[in-house]
Amino acid sequence: MSSWQAVRVVAGTFILLSLALGIPGSPIFVSQWFLAFTAFVGINLLQSGLTKWCLMETIMRKLGLRPGV
Repeated sequence: MSSWQAVRVVAGTFILLSLALGIPGSPIFVSQWFLAFTAFVGINLLQSGLTKWCLMETIMRKLGLRPGV
């Protein structure tokens, strides 16, 4: 798995988990404040798309994942 693929897997997991924890109808609802984390992940995805730099991808590369093409 390349670093950009791992970033998308992590982002998707974070979004789905924070939605499950933040939507009142969810069986594992905790608080609506978890929706702020969903927004945070979305803002970071937007930022990385515009600037072509992603901190999570840098971290993944330092953990040993190969760079994407």
